[in-house]
Amino acid sequence: MDDILLVDKPKGLTSSRVVEIIKGKFKVKAGHTGTLDPIATGLLIILTGKHTKEASLFLKLDKSYEVKAILGIETDTFDAKGKVLQRSSGEVTKEELEKVLQEFHGDIWQVPPPFSAKKIAGRKAYELARKGMAVNIPPKKVSIHSLELKQFQFPYFTLSCDVSSGFYIRSLVHDIGEKLKVGATVVEVRRIRIGPYQVEQAKNLEEILGYKV
Repeated sequence: MDDILLVDKPKGLTSSRVVEIIKGKFKVKAGHTGTLDPIATGLLIILTGKHTKEASLFLKLDKSYEVKAILGIETDTFDAKGKVLQRSSGEVTKEELEKVLQEFHGDIWQVPPPFSAKKIAGRKAYELARKGMAVNIPPKKVSIHSLELKQFQFPYFTLSCDVSSGFYIRSLVHDIGEKLKVGATVVEVRRIRIGPYQVEQAKNLEEILGYKV
């Protein structure tokens, strides 16, 4: 089996778990081309067989996301699954949010979330964070090609964005919350594009496996 599988990842599964399931079903070498958080859904590209050698080509591709977030809450993971660190009763208007969003365009410096797979001295950041150790990740230059506010109903808002490789949606939402001085955290994320590949082209795991996971 030498395929490029476009998977619509369900919520709750890690990207590594999806790869394990594919390996177990088809008895083939496989790997993904860029992780999705367990809370996220959407396009996950799985390379099998000889295509696994091409992973680096996919990692460099731009990506598109839709994200729903909530204002007034800050968590340690930057998403709704994390431990709440701070709450704010301050309200934010749509106009205030739109003004802050204008600051996020083009090349920006972004610090990855402490609970991420980013390597620090050879260890994944989330491994250190889970042990309560301080996680100091240096900022990285990334790009925002487009950012649009799709819905706003305080305290919730929904964004769509086209971004470069290496971009963290959780960090974007966290940084927006900091600039608004009320905090913000991710509720839902869906990856809808990786380079030329669209989520509409993907199949869910049940279709690929022939049984429900």
